[in-house]
Amino acid sequence: MPPPMSVPAWVWAAALAGLLALILLDLLVVDRKPHKITVREAAKWVTFYIGCAVAFGIGVWIFGGSDQAAAFATGYITEYSLSVDNLFIFMIIMANFAVPAIHQHRVLLIGIMMALVMRGVFIAVGAQAVQNFSWIFWIFGGILIYTAWKFATDKQESEEYDPNGGLVRLVRKLFPVTDEYHGSHLTIKRDGRRWVTPMFIVIVAIGGADLVFAVDSIPAIFGITQDAFLVFAANAFALMGLRQLYFLLGGLVEKLVYLSHGLAVILGFIGAKLVLHALHENELPFINGGEHVTWVPEINNWVSLGVIVSVLAVTTLASILKSRRDEREGGGGTPAVEAEPPSPEVAGNAPH
Repeated sequence: MPPPMSVPAWVWAAALAGLLALILLDLLVVDRKPHKITVREAAKWVTFYIGCAVAFGIGVWIFGGSDQAAAFATGYITEYSLSVDNLFIFMIIMANFAVPAIHQHRVLLIGIMMALVMRGVFIAVGAQAVQNFSWIFWIFGGILIYTAWKFATDKQESEEYDPNGGLVRLVRKLFPVTDEYHGSHLTIKRDGRRWVTPMFIVIVAIGGADLVFAVDSIPAIFGITQDAFLVFAANAFALMGLRQLYFLLGGLVEKLVYLSHGLAVILGFIGAKLVLHALHENELPFINGGEHVTWVPEINNWVSLGVIVSVLAVTTLASILKSRRDEREGGGGTPAVEAEPPSPEVAGNAPH
């Protein structure tokens, strides 16, 4: 892996200011008037955010060199591909709580801002850990290899996701919940009490899902680069383009039937890369007498980029071909997730 870049504080400040500007642009332009996002509008914004990531990568190439640019590109593509798999979870949450179409964009925006904050904390902790404890690479590598095995063996993992998980149940115990939406309001005051709306519950569910996703994605990106600046930038660009991708792909996500297999290969590859790096950096006394294992190969980021892009291309092509074959045979593919009215449990404390 290339050594971390020396990034001045003003560059960090400029990057954070740019990220804030993108969020404000989204709030002032897209979400100024709540509306149902069309495919055409979503396509324009996805193109815009990918263009921003490409421009950032060119800047990294100019000021940091080709190896750092390859590290950013590999990290960005990896994080974005992991995020695509997470879109189905978002669809389950939106359908389970029957979120009105005009408010779905705001829900995703708030949820993604929460994810940025949480991942920022994880990245800061992870960056300190990899700099001070070489054995952390063994843990990260183990997490990714285990996650790859789960992706490869749990064929219906997304269908088993419970949108009413622990965080949601905790909120319901702590606060009364209304049985209907009140526009985009998260809370309302009724009968002298503060009530939370289903919108608040949805955001908690999205935030909880983001927290779980970070457990996989943060070790994956540190398997590509140890540079905290590039790690944060790759996560930020992937997350900022995610909500528009949600509206662009819609039910098409369900047609990527081999995506989980492709992600299993990618995570397994990065996990193996981390194990090799852990051997190079080894200080554990029970492995090679505490000495570095220098004879094992290390995988550079250009090779990683080629492997990841190739796996995603093959996975996507295979999924498209299978979907077309199923349609010709009359299978029709997996039915789209339809919105259902909020279950009685959503508003278990609501007045009648």
